[in-house]
Amino acid sequence: MISLEIKSSYKIHIIGSVGSGKTTLAKKLSSQLNIPFFELDNVVWKRAKTGDIRRSEEERDQYLNTIISSESWIVEGVHHKWVFQSFKNADLIIFLDTSYSKRNIRIVKRFFLQKVGIEKANYKPSFSIFKKMFEWNSYFENKSKPEILEMLSDFNDKVILSKDTNEIESILIKNNHF
Repeated sequence: MISLEIKSSYKIHIIGSVGSGKTTLAKKLSSQLNIPFFELDNVVWKRAKTGDIRRSEEERDQYLNTIISSESWIVEGVHHKWVFQSFKNADLIIFLDTSYSKRNIRIVKRFFLQKVGIEKANYKPSFSIFKKMFEWNSYFENKSKPEILEMLSDFNDKVILSKDTNEIESILIKNNHF
């Protein structure tokens, strides 16, 4: 468990594929460091009982700008093409590069936990979404990941690349981020 002191304001961007551990890590850091966290999926979508409504690009960008203009934040998500300003404003960028097979296992586990009501979802956990998660995972591995790595090359001094969320604490300490 991360139990580190942090300066009064800190900005962290966590990126990775579906099933990489982004939300779990964001919740853990948020709780330990008393920093609010935001899921980028909730920046893209207005959540409603009748179904999700996609925000316009202008609304989405304005919402993200409101978040990243605040004193402290943690944002997490797979999105990368429209979040450059978040990368730029972040004090720390964590890229969770969890193995492809581990992510697939987590997708299966998450689906069953959501279906039985043990894990909360921002969406209705349908078989259609379940199938799409595997497609999104594959797309991430083959298309998005190389794009993200290229984008993050501009920010090498503040990027941590991790294969496993369990190693984040030692990496943060070793690199004097906290």
